[in-house]
Amino acid sequence: VFLLNSSTLLLTRHFSKSSAARPGELWDAVVLTAADAAQAGAFREQLAEKLRREQLPRAVRYLVCADPPGPRIGNGGSTLHALRCLEEQYGDQWTSFTVLLIHSGGYSQRLPNASALGKIFTALPLGEPLYQMLELKLSMYIDFPRHMKPGVLVTCSDDIELYSTGVTEAITFDKPGFTALAHPSDLAVGTTHGVFVLDPSSFSGKGGLEYGSCYRFLHKPDVETMHQSGAVCVRRDRPQLSSPGSCGDSAVASECVYTDSVFYMDHSTAQQLLHFYKQMGTLGCEIDAYGDFLQALGPGATPDYTKNTRNVSKEDSGLVAVRQQLYSLLQGTALNVIVLNNSQFYHIGTTQEYLFHFTAESKLRFELGLQPVAFSICPDSPGCVIGPGSVIEYSRIGPEVSVGKGSIVSGSYINFSVDIPSECFLSSVSVKMADGVEYVTMVFGVGDDLKKSVKSLSDIHSLRFFGASLPECLDLWSLEASDQLFSSEDTRLGLWTARIFPVCSTLSESVRMSLNMLNSVQHKSAFKVSGFQLLSVEEMLTYKDVEDMLQFRKQIYDEICLQRQKEKSDYRMNGT
Repeated sequence: VFLLNSSTLLLTRHFSKSSAARPGELWDAVVLTAADAAQAGAFREQLAEKLRREQLPRAVRYLVCADPPGPRIGNGGSTLHALRCLEEQYGDQWTSFTVLLIHSGGYSQRLPNASALGKIFTALPLGEPLYQMLELKLSMYIDFPRHMKPGVLVTCSDDIELYSTGVTEAITFDKPGFTALAHPSDLAVGTTHGVFVLDPSSFSGKGGLEYGSCYRFLHKPDVETMHQSGAVCVRRDRPQLSSPGSCGDSAVASECVYTDSVFYMDHSTAQQLLHFYKQMGTLGCEIDAYGDFLQALGPGATPDYTKNTRNVSKEDSGLVAVRQQLYSLLQGTALNVIVLNNSQFYHIGTTQEYLFHFTAESKLRFELGLQPVAFSICPDSPGCVIGPGSVIEYSRIGPEVSVGKGSIVSGSYINFSVDIPSECFLSSVSVKMADGVEYVTMVFGVGDDLKKSVKSLSDIHSLRFFGASLPECLDLWSLEASDQLFSSEDTRLGLWTARIFPVCSTLSESVRMSLNMLNSVQHKSAFKVSGFQLLSVEEMLTYKDVEDMLQFRKQIYDEICLQRQKEKSDYRMNGT
């Protein structure tokens, strides 16, 4: 039986409508981290709405922690800051808590339909009414609090873990130090994840669930390092749950490594880290909860990693010193591993992963029974066509709208006749401007790289928008390439910071304008936008109007509920 199944999902919803959970049955606190105060406000509004609708367990404390202002601190810094928030909010009471800490901050540049309201509130085409990632997380980990000593379970908002264990087996978090889940993966997956070098004396590689210890933790190692460190295992049995990314796709011998997903730290270890954070005062650099905490653990840990900045997106002057202090603090702390031999880890962090897992014939779609349309109204009309492999979420689509293959449409209202091309990304945002609420729609190719940036205007030809270079697009739109075209203050010139999207007075008009821009690029025909106020994606998120976006979602939600009630009523009447 997979951890996640229909009865687990129903149990989560049961707890939402009842406060009759037994002590220890639910999390004492669920903490969401946010990148800043604005994102924290958006999260709190959405939590309040979900509690009002009885979609979350009421007996749980929900806490949103915004990262402190100033330089980014990474998910490691967010973890430390969340511990401080817990102490400030609950005092000594939190020492007895079981806490689920979900890293939800950041602006999701690789999955921008989740940027405005957060990945943790991404719609999942699953359940009735439909789930968001938050409910899925609570459902996946519903058994954990009962088998956990006070402490903190750390997870991310864009991954899903499914596994199979024996009927009498339970995952238990009761050891001091850190305890991490480990999943069999092929070596290519290991190069982009954390990899455990397991202590052979504590691990056999047989059975669905094993408790072992980790000799050393590797962060995004190359294949040679995995072999040299003794991380590579040979498996000859076929696991019950397999996919192209997991070990044992065939019954013959295959090499694999055990990769990370979520980890737990007991309360005394969390208290140690909190004390460290208080002493530091201000971090001033980005630290990684996985790379910078877990690499310090286990008897085989060495301080060499503290000077390795190969996997760091932005190198800060103080990073090495902070890592060395963390290493000194955590050295000698145990890293216990719960090996889940029949398991699979799924990441939903990019547009390609989102489309593959939610629409293609993926194992995740099969295991969860996912559908391609989420929280949207699409008319039953021969003129309304949704191509295979496309996702429509939180949108209202008219009777003459055709969507090509492999596209994403999010938060949009399309009440005009249009053919949306294949592999198109379209997402609308409500913004607070001087004249009140207005609307902007971002449009890109699904494969466009919104994280890529250059430092000089002479290099912007390397930025690609739906297959064309950015300067080509600017010419078609009558826009001039200048420093003023970009919103970033630190010379990051990219699609994320390019002021190219028109501000419009209605949602449907903003969609129309952006699709016209895309059409001009596809057909190399001019479409002038220079007369409009233009925003970058970065600025859309700065000016976003959370209340208006949630109101649009609520209208769709209420309409779908009424429609389904009518369908049920009609069915009962026809049945009699």
